[in-house]
Amino acid sequence: MITTLATMAPTVSGNIMNEKTLIIEKEGGVDYLTLNRPQELNTLNDSLMFELREYFGNLYFDRSVRVVVLRGAGKAFCAGLDLRSVKADENPDISLTTQREVSEIIILMRRCPQAIISVIHGAACGGGFALALASDIRIASENAKMNAAFIKIGLSGCDVGVSYLLPRLVGTSLASELILTGRFIYADRALQTGLVSSVVPGDRLSEEVKSLVDDMLATSALGLRLTKECLNMNVDATSLEAAIAMEDRNQVLCTQTGEFKSLVSSFLSKEGEEITI
Repeated sequence: MITTLATMAPTVSGNIMNEKTLIIEKEGGVDYLTLNRPQELNTLNDSLMFELREYFGNLYFDRSVRVVVLRGAGKAFCAGLDLRSVKADENPDISLTTQREVSEIIILMRRCPQAIISVIHGAACGGGFALALASDIRIASENAKMNAAFIKIGLSGCDVGVSYLLPRLVGTSLASELILTGRFIYADRALQTGLVSSVVPGDRLSEEVKSLVDDMLATSALGLRLTKECLNMNVDATSLEAAIAMEDRNQVLCTQTGEFKSLVSSFLSKEGEEITI
């Protein structure tokens, strides 16, 4: 059963907007998030940024959600910041606050323990590219294109976490090319370089997402959460010993759950399969 929550978000000034910028559909342990500004290619305005911060901020302690699927309505995933909503201000304190309204979303996405799948079709630019990078898995349609657009509008190419996340996904050489030029990377090259895990025709995106979600839901809830946490930490682990220490802790914790015992029993009961762990 799918429960749909269409949010109407307050702007920074506290006024209520009629635009429903973020749609949340709940199905079991999965939240499907749809960026819902299709006429503006789902660009990030005050309302949508507020909703994303609120959602991912509250998600940390929500044990009912195990997987989040992030997607865009209409022709694009997210074409970045809505430049019409940008207000130039010479006060650095105010400018920094405005900047953090976007970057905090990325921090919250990486902090939340739920697995996040981004479904990228059409453009994922600037802040939209950052949303995709902050996800754990990226699935792209054949028409997907992504870029770090910041440098093209007179800013530094390093923004909202892209300079941290992108080199860890594709290496420093390709990351430098994309960040220093603002060039687009298209679906085929994104797949070749490991930026996305799969590229499928647009009409098969839902099928591909369901396959991933089903496999994740077949795991233990604690195991899934601890796996994301461990991966996050160990990308920057100071040593192999530090990485293994966290892995060892997680395995001991997971063996104490009823799900571990049930899944092991189910695994051992399967006939005709090689039993290896």
